[in-house]
Amino acid sequence: MSLFDYTHAFSRNTGWVTAEEQQLLRSKRIAIGGMGGVGGSHLLTLTRLGIGNFHIADFDHFELANFNRQAGANISNLNRPKVDAMAEAVLDINPELNITRFAGGILPDNINEFMAGVDLYVDGLDFFAVSARRMVFEACAQKQIPAITAAPLGMGAALLNFLPGKMTFEEYFRLDGLPEKEQLLNFLVGLSPAMLQRTYLADPSTVDFEQHRGPSTPMACELCAGLAATEALKILLNRKGVRSAPHGLQFDAYRNKLAHTWRPGGVRHPTLKIAKIIARRILRKRPPTQ
Repeated sequence: MSLFDYTHAFSRNTGWVTAEEQQLLRSKRIAIGGMGGVGGSHLLTLTRLGIGNFHIADFDHFELANFNRQAGANISNLNRPKVDAMAEAVLDINPELNITRFAGGILPDNINEFMAGVDLYVDGLDFFAVSARRMVFEACAQKQIPAITAAPLGMGAALLNFLPGKMTFEEYFRLDGLPEKEQLLNFLVGLSPAMLQRTYLADPSTVDFEQHRGPSTPMACELCAGLAATEALKILLNRKGVRSAPHGLQFDAYRNKLAHTWRPGGVRHPTLKIAKIIARRILRKRPPTQ
């Protein structure tokens, strides 16, 4: 006799969702790109919400440097493929999950399979994975699949939704034809127009676009998962109040500040041009010689 019963396992969600809505969530399929910092937390949170079907993608293995923030990073998972470790973790929560693993990551030859039958895409790709992110958001726009990106920034989170028929990822971030560093700058300032995190970066030298390196916190990853799962619930259940880009949201727990942003034209908005100048200055800074 099975110890698991879906209705009983997720019964405490009832009240915030109806019993009928919970069964609707059970039928939905979410694709998540990346099983690292935010991706693993997204998968765990959405599983506990009662989502019944997932496509998950990541080519990487867990390593020691992941321990400060990644949901599946622990001694028993060292050197294990992230998709395998995270799939096992959520199947231990809901053994009835239908979960498809893409262990090679998201590639041009599997993007259609990755997005097949998907109701929603939740972005968990590494900040520096520009090519893969552009490819998957383009596929979402073409296939009319709503997409959420939630970025861990400092000790907070910034969120953008890209909904069918609305402003696309490319129209907002304007990455086409730019060198990689400029693409990353556009992505950074577009994600967080309010730049709430910029005032407390203790060591700017830890941010290195050339080496694809930057600091992170576990608080930011968990905040991202909460924000993204809440938006996912509203989108999947056709609830009101879902804002699409160029509207955005940033919450910074360190500064206790919340910013609702609206940048018509995306990164072409005058305030974001100024934000890029400020970001460049911060990235050029180095701590004083000890």
